[in-house]
Amino acid sequence: MDTSTIFENKANPNIPTLAPGDTVKVSAKIAERGKERTQVFQGVVIKVTRGADGGRFTIRRVARGIGVEHTFPFASPLVEKVEVTRHGKVRRAKLYYMRGLSSKAARTKEKKVKE
Repeated sequence: MDTSTIFENKANPNIPTLAPGDTVKVSAKIAERGKERTQVFQGVVIKVTRGADGGRFTIRRVARGIGVEHTFPFASPLVEKVEVTRHGKVRRAKLYYMRGLSSKAARTKEKKVKE
């Protein structure tokens, strides 16, 4: 039995189309001690996975010299909004090589987008 027949995942309308190399700001709800707050996580999309469960995307940033990665599901109601601040020009689908680069070497060129 397939999980897609049991559960119907609805895509979050607050998440635009993402591609690897894009720099994004993700506003996510965080629950701490019975309270909810919004936390912004800004970084580069290193992986986008599509699938029957709705898919997910992984963001990477360097905070205080330590690489931090966070994976968000596309169908998550905890993601309030996603802003694409920059479209990166990359030639790979998975940017795992960014893990071994320093912050200046990890920069990507900007893709020229027609609006």
